[in-house]
Amino acid sequence: MTDGIRLLLVSDTHVPVRAKDLPARVWSEVDAADVVVHAGDWVDIALLDGLEQRSRRLLACWGNNDGPALRARLPEVATATLEGVRLAVVHETGARHRREERMRAAHPDTDLLVFGHSHIPWDTEWEGLRLLNPGSPTDRRREPFCTYLTARLHREAVTDVVLHRLP
Repeated sequence: MTDGIRLLLVSDTHVPVRAKDLPARVWSEVDAADVVVHAGDWVDIALLDGLEQRSRRLLACWGNNDGPALRARLPEVATATLEGVRLAVVHETGARHRREERMRAAHPDTDLLVFGHSHIPWDTEWEGLRLLNPGSPTDRRREPFCTYLTARLHREAVTDVVLHRLP
């Protein structure tokens, strides 16, 4: 009997521009996760190499700050079906106004959309589409904390979504 798939969601890591590396706590979460989801803005290919080596499975896309080397290895939109949940990962979703409606139209066959770009955590649901933005574990911008998300996929459901704050 399985209790589902444990996800780690990160985005906007900007390594090594905003930080030399991911925080140790995030690397511990990588080790604990069944699937690591990265929603773009890696900046340097070394972090992609590191996450590919250390993750059981990596589902990731490129972001607007990612150059040709990263774009050659990552899609603009990454997709997978896990535990019956149709998952898509994209960096940008545009302005927050009517985001849910636009993303439902853009990703009609998606149950969970993970996105980044804003560095602002987000968790909403609209017409069967759950939208999650983990914020950034390395660059809080105007947010009070750097953040990441964990979640679980089990029997066609997204459960146990937790926003984690970093010091």
